[in-house]
Amino acid sequence: MEEKHMQSVLIALLRQDRVQLWTEPFISDQQKIQELAQKYVSATEFTLEEVISTLESIRADTSRKDEGNKQFKETAVASLELHLPKTTEIKKKKVQIKTKLDITTQELKKRISEEYGFKHFNLILTGKTLSPGKRLDEQNVKSNSKIMVLVVSSEQEKTEMLKNEEKTRQQDEGFQRTQKGFQILSERDGSEDPATTPFLEIADQKGNPLQIPDSERKALILAMGFHEKGRALMKKRNHSAALSHLLQADEQFNKCNSALLKTVDNYAVLQLDVVWCYQALQQLDCLKDARERLERAEDCFKRCYGEQQSRLQQIKGHTGGEDVLFLRLYLLQSLLAYYDGNKNQALNKLRNVEELYGQLCLDPEKMLQLLALGFSEQEARLGLRACRGNVEEAEAHHAEEEGEEGAEGARAREEEAPSAGHQHSGGAGLQ
Repeated sequence: MEEKHMQSVLIALLRQDRVQLWTEPFISDQQKIQELAQKYVSATEFTLEEVISTLESIRADTSRKDEGNKQFKETAVASLELHLPKTTEIKKKKVQIKTKLDITTQELKKRISEEYGFKHFNLILTGKTLSPGKRLDEQNVKSNSKIMVLVVSSEQEKTEMLKNEEKTRQQDEGFQRTQKGFQILSERDGSEDPATTPFLEIADQKGNPLQIPDSERKALILAMGFHEKGRALMKKRNHSAALSHLLQADEQFNKCNSALLKTVDNYAVLQLDVVWCYQALQQLDCLKDARERLERAEDCFKRCYGEQQSRLQQIKGHTGGEDVLFLRLYLLQSLLAYYDGNKNQALNKLRNVEELYGQLCLDPEKMLQLLALGFSEQEARLGLRACRGNVEEAEAHHAEEEGEEGAEGARAREEEAPSAGHQHSGGAGLQ
């Protein structure tokens, strides 16, 4: 990460000074590089050795891309930058591969498998999974494109190969079962007997069913299903498999009306989860996609919750549960800002993280007070977070929620039996 930070800072300085390292006099005169490095040492906190090394790396990368573009114009052979997962066998994280772009993704995957030994993996370009049967040029793959190799199940040592193959087979089958299951649920409209044929219903934060066109309803159910599966895998720290599910969810969400996506926070939470997986897999080289996702998430949160979460405060009376989302957002924004060379912006976001984290940290004494009042540990924890550590407000909030649940239960008993067969899929904006 430090290397990428230095590179971003120095690239910004080079652009500011309109310096092109791949042209004369920097190609033939090493002294010019030394002089430039000395100048940038005084403008940064880096050592002379670090600056020289990074400038050489920037020059090499730029020259390589320039050569790749020339070759592509002359021969139609493109240079692709593959971002490989960390394994014991492969030390390099980035490698170059030459290929024509009129081949299918499956053909490229076969080459990658033969050269690097990966068996079960997807290829990700700017946050989208490349379709195996489609040509590369049909999916916006260009010369110098950066492609992430996302292994579905990481391979261990050769002695564990059989165990891994079985695990991968189960994951593949599980993914297919998940997709099939949510596909079936998404095609049911609730007219079947609820006692024998459950279906998923989309509801708002209060549990009220939302009227959505069938095509969007199906896409939303699939999206939320893949999202929940992805989040479950994240909790198990299986970030490769999680990211595969999250990108499937993203694909389904994008089939929905953009106005709908701007009014529910499920889509924003998904963007956070995707970027969280990027950093867990050390794939923040997908910087542009990560930045755009965080911008979408922040914009969506503002639309859903209002400025300073005012709308959320009106609806729920507190902001505690959603504060954790903002904690993750600020943390990822800080990480990306540092990665992008913006140290001051990174520090400002980190201060936001520290302030919010301090507010969300639980006081053991206050936990004990609520436990003594008959709260469960989970109720005490959620209550204190919802009310920013205020015991009296947490107690009142709990009583209010119990009252609402009782009222909803009474209303449900008055309604017809079919509504009891519906299942709700979780989410802060949609259920």
